[in-house]
Amino acid sequence: MAIEKEHIQKDLNVAETGLFKGLHNGMSIAAKAMVAAFVVFTILNVDYAGELYGAVRSWVETALSWYYISSVMIIFFICIGLMVSRFGSIRLGDDDARPEFSNFAWFAMLFSASVSIGIMFFGVAEPLFYFDNSAGWGYPNNPFADMAGHNEMNMDRAVDAVRVTNFHWGLHGWAIYTITGLCLAYFSFRKKLPLTFRSALYPILGERIYGPAGHAVDLLAVFGTVFGIATSMGLGVNQMAQGLNVLFGVDPGTLTQIALVIGISIIATLSAVSGIGKGIRILSEWNIALTLLLILFFVVAGPSQWLASFFLTSVGDYMSHFLSMGFWTASEPGDVKWQGGWTMFYWGWWLSWAPFVGMFIARISRGRTIREFMFGAMLVPTVMAFLWITIFGGNALFIEMNAPGGVGTAGLIDTVNSWNLGGALYGTIEQMTSNGTLSWLIAALTTFLLATWFITSSDSGTLVITTILSMGNAHPPKQHRVIWGVAQGVVAAALLLAGGLSALQTAAIAAALPISALVVLMSWGIVKSLMQDSSAVRDPHEEVAPDGTALDRELRA
Repeated sequence: MAIEKEHIQKDLNVAETGLFKGLHNGMSIAAKAMVAAFVVFTILNVDYAGELYGAVRSWVETALSWYYISSVMIIFFICIGLMVSRFGSIRLGDDDARPEFSNFAWFAMLFSASVSIGIMFFGVAEPLFYFDNSAGWGYPNNPFADMAGHNEMNMDRAVDAVRVTNFHWGLHGWAIYTITGLCLAYFSFRKKLPLTFRSALYPILGERIYGPAGHAVDLLAVFGTVFGIATSMGLGVNQMAQGLNVLFGVDPGTLTQIALVIGISIIATLSAVSGIGKGIRILSEWNIALTLLLILFFVVAGPSQWLASFFLTSVGDYMSHFLSMGFWTASEPGDVKWQGGWTMFYWGWWLSWAPFVGMFIARISRGRTIREFMFGAMLVPTVMAFLWITIFGGNALFIEMNAPGGVGTAGLIDTVNSWNLGGALYGTIEQMTSNGTLSWLIAALTTFLLATWFITSSDSGTLVITTILSMGNAHPPKQHRVIWGVAQGVVAAALLLAGGLSALQTAAIAAALPISALVVLMSWGIVKSLMQDSSAVRDPHEEVAPDGTALDRELRA
């Protein structure tokens, strides 16, 4: 189905006056009503809401795990196929377009907006949980290690623990973000359609993207973005509250976490108002610089040579198992519960974040080739995640394996088993140095980084939501960025009231159900478009006429 340029400005229905000036009236009202209904229901019926969300999560985990696993694997293989295909030389924009941001700024914004808060929360706690063999939560801590016969807490089980953590933070998850961002960038910058999710379905829906079907697609994207961001907000403030408790003795309970949501949301909204080129870019680059400082401490203060060896071993273990792990569907009751609580949560979280991160990385990737985009957005962040998990989680594992009282007696596993996942990172910092002042300073740096990662995730999400509702305007109205910045904080607070971490996990898994179908359809759409528009792939030996005839022919494709 050819995409003609006269479709660009057709039937966008963006309000020129009134309360929703700059946005689509109907979608703005529907989106706000959707969020308001959720918040009001949750706050007025906290106990019932918590039970309902728990029931939804249980149903999804038991009935639809096969669907989530299949969807993620389909997306993964499509990404690999496009990465090595003949379409890799196509630019996301006109043929003479070049990237707007430097590689460093691009990687910094990409990583800041995606896994930052989550990997700080789980980067230590998750490997420790998989290393433990107590099965204290009614299911195996690590079924993959158990199936391999690595039941003792030793080096083999430590490698297995990091392998499973890498699996949850590796190529499968980044494939979801990458294909979503590629679809949006391709249809917006190459095909000149609005920078919205509906545009990625043009090869399937045709002109119907401008009607109710297109509105429904974009509302699903807003839904996934709001609840995906709220999940990470909740995790971030949970760990920040633990940091304030370590630093100043502040009660890390729900009231402190909600106060942090309010404060950070205000700062994030101000950053979103300033735009990508200023607040978001500057904060992202500072985040990377400060993160490198924190990493340096963990490398220098930790067992550096052991960590280097452990990194190579664990990555090699991941590379030899990641496909079989991706296809594994649990059948035993305990394994089913583990897969629902961990892998299904992660796949749901990645999918619910796909609209947000996909839109954001598309927005900052104009001018890059498809192959450059695929390698950069899928492989580089994966390697960065593996380094983080090895350095931070590896230090915690080394402490537990070399505890004076015997393996597993250092207290970090006990912290995780008490479900104080956010506190595991601070416990590791405390045990890595006997200098109380240095320990306090590193804990303060960690807490500050959590806040800035929180801000960059929230402000990016705000910009994405308002871009969708403004029908692809790269610079949506500032007053609506404020409204949606506040809305994300309110949703996060409501989820914290309705059950804390469990409610946050439920929101991510449930939001992913419609989003997964949308991402699979988008993947089909871009493959279909690329196959039909074969003229977009130029023969490297083709000579372009001085008047640009060949170039014009490509742009009309």
